[in-house]
Amino acid sequence: MSDFVFLFRSTPQSAHDVMDVPERARESLQAWFTWIRDLERRGHLKHPGQPLARTGRVVRGAEVTDGPFVEVKDMVLGFIVVEAEDITQAVALTAGCPLVAGGGSVEVRPVETLPI
Repeated sequence: MSDFVFLFRSTPQSAHDVMDVPERARESLQAWFTWIRDLERRGHLKHPGQPLARTGRVVRGAEVTDGPFVEVKDMVLGFIVVEAEDITQAVALTAGCPLVAGGGSVEVRPVETLPI
């Protein structure tokens, strides 16, 4: 089994639209918990990850700017780490992700191991 990071991406407006209305926020969180518990039940959830704040800084050399965005339309909302046989299975595990159903995306990235 290999590790894969799922980076959850959405536009700022889309994230605001869901989380700004209490009822929609509750429904969204319930859908997330259901999906995450299913990954855990099937033995694929390695780390539950965390949501990320919508603020931050970008450091590039000596320059520090407000971020976390670098000229992109989507922002990274959070991440989890899953275990899968290969990238094909990891992509299949995104099925049912509430963010995708709401117009967002999941970036699936293999975790590299350092030969230390």
